[in-house]
Amino acid sequence: MKKYIKSFIHRGLIFGGFGPIVVGIVYSIISLSIDNFSLTATEVLLAIISMYFLAFIQAGASIFNQIESWGITKSLLCHLSTIYFAYVLCYIINSWIPFDWKVILIFTMIFIIAYLLIWLIVYLSVKVATKKINKSLNK
Repeated sequence: MKKYIKSFIHRGLIFGGFGPIVVGIVYSIISLSIDNFSLTATEVLLAIISMYFLAFIQAGASIFNQIESWGITKSLLCHLSTIYFAYVLCYIINSWIPFDWKVILIFTMIFIIAYLLIWLIVYLSVKVATKKINKSLNK
């Protein structure tokens, strides 16, 4: 378990820097489309720190899929719950969604549907690639 925690932290540190880059891109796009768009220094700092945290957690959570002793269901549920709570926390802290249970429920439904669709696409892509490799090996 110690090696997985170390890998989680290592992956998070490597990819965490992409969070602030995403914040910069998003704010740049918003500033082009909204007249008089402005943020306080505190809002920018909060967005940078929270997006770093989000990217850190998201990158680190990829380790759950590599713990061989865990089944796919346990891995996916740990991955899903970890990144879900990181996203909700980040979005609420930055006031990107209000702390309203109805809004959080809608966000949750959209998040779970998107998550499952992405994993379904990944699963099917890997399955197709595996069939191709097996087919070429059997020739």
